Amino acid sequence: MISNLDPSSQLFLSNLNQVEQRLSQANQQLSSGKKLNVASDAPGDVTSLLQLRTDEQRNTQIESNLTLAKTDATSADSALAGAASLMDTAVQLATQGANSTQTADTRASLAQQVQSILEEMVSYSQTQVQGSYIFSGDQSQSPTYQVDLTATNGVDQLSDAAATQQIEDPAGGTFAASETAQQIFDDTNSDGTPAGDNVFAALSNLRTALLNNDQTGISNSIDSLQQASTHLNNADAFYGTVENRIQDASTFASNYDTELQTEISDKQDADIPTATMEMTQATTQLQAAMEMQGKMPTSSLFDYLG
Repeated sequence: MISNLDPSSQLFLSNLNQVEQRLSQANQQLSSGKKLNVASDAPGDVTSLLQLRTDEQRNTQIESNLTLAKTDATSADSALAGAASLMDTAVQLATQGANSTQTADTRASLAQQVQSILEEMVSYSQTQVQGSYIFSGDQSQSPTYQVDLTATNGVDQLSDAAATQQIEDPAGGTFAASETAQQIFDDTNSDGTPAGDNVFAALSNLRTALLNNDQTGISNSIDSLQQASTHLNNADAFYGTVENRIQDASTFASNYDTELQTEISDKQDADIPTATMEMTQATTQLQAAMEMQGKMPTSSLFDYLG
């Protein structure tokens, strides 16, 4: 195609188009607040920007998970502190019941108090947070234990689900954030028999000994109660460690989120002062170019015909 424009006019239109493009780009940045609105604005930054946004979404999800995990861990910590306090009370009742001056009636009364402690201990094993049983492992929609005074340990085990859920650490890796009611309250030996620190068994055995007016049995139960108390305190310490780790992970995630937002902003947000200056300069150049073009001499066919 042969253009009927002279070279000077072509150069003018080319320069005019460049200025209008700069003006349009500056105007778009000012109106949107973004310097990267479409891929063609900065093709080299698109891939890295998409990765940054993906990283930000993932980090946001991790922060949400950590918030939920912190709520569970705090509730577990509180429940186990209460359970450990109950066990200390049970040790005091056992010591009182082991006294040779106690009668069958007073021991029966103590047995009723121990039964109340056992029932409350089962209640702690059923601790719920937002509808989930936090000590029920992977079957968090139902409790693991219920009271059954006719059973060996004074309880029925309703499930044996493990706690396999891991919390993702934004710094890398994962960590366990929970223990099951079986691990905490119903510890067993390799052959399935109650371990010496089994909370339910210790309380149930004390209750039975008190009801039977068995002074020797009551005295023998004190060691198991103390072991169970230590076991509960260790479980409580586990959740204290979890809370600290969640806090560290949350702090890291928050700082990382700030870094990601800064990097995203650097790549996509407009530099308003620069865009404003560019728009002003382009507007001035456009006006000057139009005025200059208007002053250029023009010729027609009649000028040559005389």
